[in-house]
Amino acid sequence: MAERNTGGAAGAAGRAPAADRADAIRNVVLVGHSGAGKTTLVEQLLAATGTIQRPGRVEDGNTVSDFDEVEVRQQRSVNLALAPLLHNGIKINLLDTPGYADFVGDLRAGLRAADAALFVVSASDGIDGLTQMLWEECAQVGMPRAVVITKIDHQRADFDEVLATCQDVFGDGVAPLYLPVITNGHVNGLIGLLTQKFYNYATGARTEKEPGAEYQTQIEEYRGSLIEGIIQESEDETLMERYLEGEPMDTKVLIEDLEKAVARGSFYPVLCSGLGVGMQEVLEVITQGFPSPLEHPMPEITDLSGKPVKGIACDPDGPLVAEVVKTTSDPYVGRISLVRVFSGTLRPDMTVHVSGHGLADRGHEDHDVDERIGTLTCPLGKQQRGAAKGMAGDIVAVAKLSRAETGDTLSDVEQPLLMTAWAMPDPLLPVAIRAKSKADEDKLSQALGRLVAEDPTLRLENNAETRQLVLWCMGEAHTDVLLDRLSKRHGVEVERIELRVPLRETFGGKCQAMGRNVKQTGGHGQYAICHLEVEPLPSGGGFEFVDKIVGGVVPRQFIPSVEKGVRAQMERGVVAGYPMVDVRVTLYDGKAHSVDSSDMAFQIAGQLALKEAAAKVPTLLLEPVDELSVLVADDHVGSVMSDLSSRRGRVLGTEPVGTGRTLVKAEVPELEITRYAIDLRSMSHGTGTFTRSFLRYEPLPPNLASKVAAED
Repeated sequence: MAERNTGGAAGAAGRAPAADRADAIRNVVLVGHSGAGKTTLVEQLLAATGTIQRPGRVEDGNTVSDFDEVEVRQQRSVNLALAPLLHNGIKINLLDTPGYADFVGDLRAGLRAADAALFVVSASDGIDGLTQMLWEECAQVGMPRAVVITKIDHQRADFDEVLATCQDVFGDGVAPLYLPVITNGHVNGLIGLLTQKFYNYATGARTEKEPGAEYQTQIEEYRGSLIEGIIQESEDETLMERYLEGEPMDTKVLIEDLEKAVARGSFYPVLCSGLGVGMQEVLEVITQGFPSPLEHPMPEITDLSGKPVKGIACDPDGPLVAEVVKTTSDPYVGRISLVRVFSGTLRPDMTVHVSGHGLADRGHEDHDVDERIGTLTCPLGKQQRGAAKGMAGDIVAVAKLSRAETGDTLSDVEQPLLMTAWAMPDPLLPVAIRAKSKADEDKLSQALGRLVAEDPTLRLENNAETRQLVLWCMGEAHTDVLLDRLSKRHGVEVERIELRVPLRETFGGKCQAMGRNVKQTGGHGQYAICHLEVEPLPSGGGFEFVDKIVGGVVPRQFIPSVEKGVRAQMERGVVAGYPMVDVRVTLYDGKAHSVDSSDMAFQIAGQLALKEAAAKVPTLLLEPVDELSVLVADDHVGSVMSDLSSRRGRVLGTEPVGTGRTLVKAEVPELEITRYAIDLRSMSHGTGTFTRSFLRYEPLPPNLASKVAAED
């Protein structure tokens, strides 16, 4: 595999690479924390294969995959980007993903579209918690992986230390294939541990020679561990016995067993790279060790009723099953859908069925429509190069699918199918916004609709109670990008405003009150008097109206009018303008007039009675309380529990989850967790996650209640 000096077959710059069969395709996602060097590695691989003339730099804003205006300004990836290249007749679709937790939606989309993953780790910075979590996620589905340690030529680089960290964090099966040769801080080349050859990059091109004697001890140490790891994964049960007996191991056999173990996802080779060093080795692992789409398990597929459909494989002649993994929309170009084809073949101008289900809670209404495919392209960054077809196993871009959204399934019109959507984290940071002007307000709805179609991690809420437009985002960086796109891409200016949490009111005691609505004018007057008794109900008790009228003092037809008036006033609140809940109202007396009493008169009387009751007994403000489930590494449990207590929270308990993690359960007021998504990430160094669900309303502490009442 990575030990064969086969050389690279350069692709022609400006021409889209194409494959005529699925086993000549490799779909590879690059995973790693922000700043690890994923985008730089993509640039070097593109340059090494002649796809581009020279590698760009993130700092200069001229890389292939970071072409969005936001990415250029922020000098980091925020989008999933496709970069195809050709090496030795194999089309490699590189999927560059964001490394920041706020953009995990695009990262998950990359995992869905890929058949293998390159975990990119910086030799100067090591591994963060998000990378470790993603490794575990890949392990659960058996995704083949390799590790590339980048920046080995950095002045703070420590290859041995980072390698040891990878082996400790990622677990068994992680072993290096190469060792970097560094002289006076400069990387001259790599030593292949299986072939025991020195691949010299000092002149720019790779040449092969024997390593110096000073490296023999180090080679033997690492080589022994590598061979033992390969043998443990080998299907040849006699290999270990022969090795222990001292029989020389055939390098060709070892490489073949290594390739099989990598493709199975049971062995994880470690490579290393610097500027101009290690690209051939990475390309060889991808083309010879990583599986083709033919070997990748098919995601779960159902018909539109939810019935499982079996027997679909990666066959260009099979029924069409493709998935939109990324959607971008431009006011001028229109909507472009990045599509992974799992079965069948996409062709320009064909009609397909577009199905989207299961994301209605995030603004993606279920939809089933037929649409005509526009042009097909093979994107290289922002450059769109024409593609004749999108065959099973490949990734292509489709223009102008007006209804298709991220996560949607494309299938045959005669046989509509649906792929089970990949798991998406819930957006847990609420941000209230409003348009800056009337012109912006007119354009805001359409612009937000486009953002929602692109990004399944965004949820849009029009809160009728607080009369606020709320964007539920993944974090502060996600929010900044969304607002930037509204402004720069869609020409809509908005401003952030303070988020209002929907409170409630209730009575703090029992009392009696009278509502008197008596008005005599020159014409028809109003006459309605009602006597009410109000009392609080337990939390969650809702509203009860009790009729205790005797003797007809309030005519039967006006009793519902009193209740209607009471309900209307409860909706408006009696103190701070919040709806009133958990109250029993008893109508026990009243008076009416044979001429001047009316439905409206008794409605007003009921409202007045409720207001008078509020003046007689304390009125409590109630705040919503959520149940929080926080999953964190064991090292951060103490900090999380202490923080929850400082938020007026009640910790209910903890329980271990897997190895090294703990689930903390607590009840916390919503007022205290509006920015918890940001604070938890800071406390847990990016590794903590949480879910929340509404539990009940509880009285707001008096000091906070008086502050809220004063503000309203």
